[in-house]
Amino acid sequence: MSLLAARHSVRSFTDRPIEEGAVAQLQAEADALNEWLGLSIQLCLDNPEAFDGRLAHYGSFCNVRNHIALVGPTRPGLDEACGYAGERLVLLAQELGLNTCWVALTYSKKASAARVAAGEKFVCCIALGYGEKTGAAHKVKPIEKLGRTAAGSELATAPAWFAAGLEAAQLAPTAVNQQRFRFELAANEHAVHARALPAVSCGHIDLGIAKLHFELGANSVSRDWSFA
Repeated sequence: MSLLAARHSVRSFTDRPIEEGAVAQLQAEADALNEWLGLSIQLCLDNPEAFDGRLAHYGSFCNVRNHIALVGPTRPGLDEACGYAGERLVLLAQELGLNTCWVALTYSKKASAARVAAGEKFVCCIALGYGEKTGAAHKVKPIEKLGRTAAGSELATAPAWFAAGLEAAQLAPTAVNQQRFRFELAANEHAVHARALPAVSCGHIDLGIAKLHFELGANSVSRDWSFA
């Protein structure tokens, strides 16, 4: 939970190149996620052109020289898979002393060094580097608005792992801080239904991010559960 709480969005970066050891670890994780989830995630290093246009300045980005391109074959569930995998890389980057920011619109896909094959989609990207600052915490919704039990009972009566999962999901970054997702505990109290609610944008990407957070929080207490 400390890693989840320590990570904040950062939009301004220094010129410091990413250390070779960190690049190697991020690349290894990207390769593993690509194989596991059938994606084509790519590290785009020393590619400032992707954040050198009006859109990036509108998004208040400064000196973004590196990014992670979340790419995969067009299919149902692609956005959610990219959210889940991308957040795995975000948290690894945080552990390695790097800073990140999820980016959906305010960058140039054409100027990115990412390769997008026929039948693939460039879903979004993650700005990456050593931040000028470490960022600040964002407002979050109470867990009562993010999860519920099947019977509608108080969350205080739910298993401890479910509450821990909600507290971790509470820290998940989402587009315009919307947190438009819900986790519902099944009647058997061993399964969880996760769904995206109508959102301004990126609802299923956000769900993938939140599911990873929930998984990490819940697993810190118990592994006797699964997503339905």
